[in-house]
Amino acid sequence: MQFKHPEILWALLLLLIPIIIHLFQLRRFQKVAFTNVKFLKNVKLQTRKSSQIKRWLTLLARLLLFACLIIAFAQPFTSNSNTFNAKNETVIYLDNSFSMESKGNNGSLLNESIQGILNTYSDDDELTIYTNDKTFRNTTIKSVANDLISLKHSTNQLSYNSAYLKGKQYFSKDNSSVKNLVLVSDFQQKDEQFEFPIDSSITLHLVQPKAVYRNNISIDSVYASKFNSETIELTAKLSQQGEPITNVSVSLYDGETLNSKTAVDIDKEAETTFTIPSNTIFKGELSLEDAGLQYDNSLYFNINAPDKINVLSINEASDDFLQRIYTDDEFNYTSFQSNAIDFSRFESQNLIILNELTNISNALINTLNTIKSDGVSIIIIPSSNINLNSYNQLLNNLNLSRIVQESAIPKQVTTINYDHPILRDAFYNRVNNFQYPKVNSYYNFNSTSNYILRFEDGNPFLVNNTNSYLFSAAINEGNSNFKKSPLIVPVLYNIGKKSLALPDLYYRIGTENTIDINIKLPQDRIINLENGGETVIPQQQTFSNKVTLKTREYPDKDGIVNVMNANELLSQLSFNYQRNESKLIYHNIEKSVNYSLNQNLISTIDTIKSNARINALWKWFVIFALAFLIIEMLILKYLK
Repeated sequence: MQFKHPEILWALLLLLIPIIIHLFQLRRFQKVAFTNVKFLKNVKLQTRKSSQIKRWLTLLARLLLFACLIIAFAQPFTSNSNTFNAKNETVIYLDNSFSMESKGNNGSLLNESIQGILNTYSDDDELTIYTNDKTFRNTTIKSVANDLISLKHSTNQLSYNSAYLKGKQYFSKDNSSVKNLVLVSDFQQKDEQFEFPIDSSITLHLVQPKAVYRNNISIDSVYASKFNSETIELTAKLSQQGEPITNVSVSLYDGETLNSKTAVDIDKEAETTFTIPSNTIFKGELSLEDAGLQYDNSLYFNINAPDKINVLSINEASDDFLQRIYTDDEFNYTSFQSNAIDFSRFESQNLIILNELTNISNALINTLNTIKSDGVSIIIIPSSNINLNSYNQLLNNLNLSRIVQESAIPKQVTTINYDHPILRDAFYNRVNNFQYPKVNSYYNFNSTSNYILRFEDGNPFLVNNTNSYLFSAAINEGNSNFKKSPLIVPVLYNIGKKSLALPDLYYRIGTENTIDINIKLPQDRIINLENGGETVIPQQQTFSNKVTLKTREYPDKDGIVNVMNANELLSQLSFNYQRNESKLIYHNIEKSVNYSLNQNLISTIDTIKSNARINALWKWFVIFALAFLIIEMLILKYLK
């Protein structure tokens, strides 16, 4: 038992006064002479003895009465901890990632946790609550109740260590306060180490609600596996956790119209295919029915009217191989001889190829230097006999490796940089027994960084910097067999496709996406993204022949977004949630001295409140004082 005002207890010393008075018997009996008192002797002794007992009982009752009153004014109480007089701070992290959609005993794990907070705290209790994307700091339950009830799942999840560090920032700097940090999450396994720094000033509580149903099916991706002039075959990849499931229905919609439907048996992984017409605009949605997580049951994609990529070549060698690669169905190919260049055509191009020029004129260097800031890609294929100064002047402007000297030693290309963006998706497998090309002579560079293809001795055959590409050797048939190599098509074709980043089938929300819109836009105009009546201006950069969009924060909801120039619909883009929340595999958390562990948020909150609760006892002492007052009155009245 402890006291709020212990200094009042000094008043107990005043109880010595009635004790002293009683001991010295300041009130004495007065003797009266009587002629014959012998026969009253026994009565006198009995009366004085009874009076003495009555006085002792009365004194005791009064002492207890005043003692209880003094103690009541000192306000005694009990507490489960020795921090009863300190301020109590509580910070709660609510994991609202998509894995918290899993079903608990009373709805989703997230809704269970929210109801636990609302049902346990009173309206005026103050605390801080934060999620992966929202923060309610130093607020009351009454103020934040509606926000919690309408809380949506987030596309981004904080790492558990980041959630811990973020929660620590919300505590005050008062070293005397009791700080309780509660992390509420299913603690899904991530590519991170599960540990928390030790901080003696904070009491850490982990709450891991358990899902009662751990089966889940997810549509992970879709891609065009086959296509021809009439049809496109789409392949959808599905994944599953739990027991194998048969006859899972997967539907393909074009807008609101059901296009086709199929059933698939799935055990861990499965694929299913759909066929749609080519050369048509298609607003696709793949969907399935699943009792597990809901966010990964749909996947949106779209196919827009194809935009052709503008390719211009300047030649002093045959460009037959370029015409076969950059065909009319995907590219607008234009070629000029080096002595008859139309510079007015340069601004509208996406890719410019210098095909084995002997000398690069100053006019061409200046023009290429001007348009490079417009995002135009440039491929430089040197001839076997070049003007070194003119080439190095252009290479210096393009921040490419400078040519040092020519080497007449035959070399074979043996190294492919499969991780380079140009070749990352060009091959299904990394081939070791490849039919590698060779050259009879090549040029040495002063730098070998950013290579795409490399010779057997480590010198580069093809290097890249930003949108510029440089071959180190002529590729005419007299110097190389590269034109007959399987490498020429994926290299040059992919450079052409990358020169205008046409919209993919879909993009992932929460990652940085770069999208080129093929439009000539005045500098004072901007492109908007529109979805369901909501309009947002994304980060964008305007070039002479295109506009480059970068998205990350928006959109935050999956679906198909319209790309608008004022009221003109330019294109449509599909966005989907990332699927890293679909695997319902959780950390098996063990008890630790660094934190407490519970499956129920209500129990954790009750424990925190119990440790901070003060049981006031002053009312009991007032009751005891009244009881002793009554006892005193009864003694005086009835004790004879």
